[in-house]
Amino acid sequence: MLDAPVSGGVLAAEAGTLTFMVGGSEDAYQAAKPLFLSMGKNTIYCGGAGNGAAAKICNNLTMAVSMLGVSEALTLGQSLGISASTLTKILNSSSARCWSSDSYNPVPGVMEGVPASRNYGGGFASKLMAKDLNLALASAKEVGVDCPLTSQAQDIYAKLCENGHDSKDFSCVFQHYYGGKDEV
Repeated sequence: MLDAPVSGGVLAAEAGTLTFMVGGSEDAYQAAKPLFLSMGKNTIYCGGAGNGAAAKICNNLTMAVSMLGVSEALTLGQSLGISASTLTKILNSSSARCWSSDSYNPVPGVMEGVPASRNYGGGFASKLMAKDLNLALASAKEVGVDCPLTSQAQDIYAKLCENGHDSKDFSCVFQHYYGGKDEV
């Protein structure tokens, strides 16, 4: 028995480029590894049973906090008179570069093929992000780790969901929480 959540979403599943985070016995992992590689490009052994799910929770926590930081910075930049495209170029060529800015930009009009370019349709629903942040907080409480950024992120995503954006991609936080504007 293995737990093997994935990262990459629908597009990676269709392209066969998923990343599998696998927990369970190492022998079972080695036996199943060819199956995972037939569906994805990366398979990472995370240790004992449940560690794949734990890795997924930590990955999504990082993704949520990163998206909030990028969205907040881009909204502030717009308010200070810097276009989202210009600030994105700066972020992506400096120390702030991350997946949320260079591969999944939340500003409509900055990047093609991402949920922001489709009115935040498709992608990873905000309600799923809120669920994963709840799981991360419960896990942190279980092991006695204080996670204030996770708590703040969970509050923000819960508000997004309460305000009717639960089915929209989690990057909609840029417009529907921070009030960011489309790139013109």
